[in-house]
Amino acid sequence: MQPIEYCREKARNSGSSFLDGFRFLSPERRDAMTVLYAFCREVDDVADDCSDPAVARTTLAWWRQDLAKAFQAASAPEHPVNQALQEIVGRYALPQQELEEIINGMEMDLHHDRYPTFADLQYYCHRVAGVVGRLIARILGFTNPQTLQYAEQTGLALQLTNIIRDVGEDARLGRIYLPQEDLKRFKVGENDIFDAQATPEFAELMHFQAARAQEQYRSALALLPAEDARSQKAGLVMAGLYYALLQEIIRDGVENVLKYKIRIPKPRKMRLALKYWLFGFKP
Repeated sequence: MQPIEYCREKARNSGSSFLDGFRFLSPERRDAMTVLYAFCREVDDVADDCSDPAVARTTLAWWRQDLAKAFQAASAPEHPVNQALQEIVGRYALPQQELEEIINGMEMDLHHDRYPTFADLQYYCHRVAGVVGRLIARILGFTNPQTLQYAEQTGLALQLTNIIRDVGEDARLGRIYLPQEDLKRFKVGENDIFDAQATPEFAELMHFQAARAQEQYRSALALLPAEDARSQKAGLVMAGLYYALLQEIIRDGVENVLKYKIRIPKPRKMRLALKYWLFGFKP
C-alpha cells in the first residue's frame, strides 16, 4: 500500500468531520490535508488507546524520531504517514516544530486529566489544535502573516467545541477538560459529571462554555485578513461545520452532552459544506 493510500484509509475509517470542509480543494491539497489528519489521528490514538502511560510515552518518543526523518532528505521514515509527510513538508513549508507540538499535546493527555484554569486549557489546545490550524493555513496558502494568528485561534474554537461535545465520553475515561475554576464558579462537583447528573448548575456551566466557544469563533474570524479570505475558504468551511455542531448541541440541550455524543448526519454536513463554500461562513 502506498503511503497516501494508507492515509486515505485512515481518514475514511475515522468518520471525522475534519476533512469534510476540504472536499472542494485540488487533489494535491486535499491529499496534503489527508496526510496531516492521518498524522494527528495516529499520535492521538497512541494517547487514547495505550493503557500503559510508560509504553505510550515510549511510542510517542519513537514518533518524534521517525517524524524527524521526514525532514532529512537522506533519511527514510519507517511509518507510512511520515513517509507521506516527507513528500509534502517541503512543498508547503510545514515546520517540524509545529508537528512536534502536536505530539507534545498528545503526551499531555498521559499526565493531565484536569486543567485548573482556562489559560492552562488554552495551552493544551494550542498544542493539539492551534498548531494544526497553522499547518492547515500553510497548506491552503497565505500572504499575510496574520493569517496564522487567525488559524491558531480558529483551532482553539474547534477544540473548545470538541471538549463541549465530549464531556460525557471524556468523563467515562476519567478526564475532565472543563477548567476547574469554572466548575467552582458554577458549583458543579466532579462527581456530578462522573455520575452524569445534568443538574441546573451543570446546564448553566455548559451554557457558559458554549458562549465562550461562540465568541472564540467570532474573534478568530475577525483576524482573517481580507487578502487571504479566498485561499483560506476551505478552512472557513471546516470552521462552519464545527460551529454548526456547536449550535446543534445548544439546540439539543447542552446538559445532554453527559448522556450522548451529538453528531450532524453526513448528508446535512455535505449540504452545509456546499453552502459555506458558495456563500461563506460567518458565526
